[in-house]
Amino acid sequence: MKSPRLVTEQPFEKVHFVEEVGLMFEIVGLPRMSGRIFGWLLISNPPQQSSSELAEVLQASKGSLSTMTRLLIQIGLIERVSLPGHRRDYFQIRPNAWTQLTKQRMAQLKAFRELAERGLKLMEGTQPPLQERLQEMRDVHAFLEQELPRLIERWEQQDEQHEMSVDR
Repeated sequence: MKSPRLVTEQPFEKVHFVEEVGLMFEIVGLPRMSGRIFGWLLISNPPQQSSSELAEVLQASKGSLSTMTRLLIQIGLIERVSLPGHRRDYFQIRPNAWTQLTKQRMAQLKAFRELAERGLKLMEGTQPPLQERLQEMRDVHAFLEQELPRLIERWEQQDEQHEMSVDR
């Protein structure tokens, strides 16, 4: 007996959404299957899905799912959870996943800024036009490195206020 959650039995809109998330992940350099898993976890009911359920819904091999769920766990978008009374592990979207991912990106911004600064030292004494690309790289990353923490802080305050208003 097939699961009623089989992707081919899902409404077209859900199937299309899962595929769109997969394509978006591919555009940013991640495997399409990782995006498909993430897309399904965004809309699945219940929110926790086992490897078997993901394999059936996404028509993917367990090997591929294992690799991709490990990747999604490493980048902080999903987590492995156990449910009371169940022997198997489940996957779900990690709470505050986007905030954590953005915080990780801040370290990348710093690394790019530092790399640009090393390049500028390397180019000292050359014509200013030859340094412009590195200066732009440094300046953009320095700006984002300075501003992103403020945006995250504002988001966390807004999110906290929202949660407080929902709890009332």
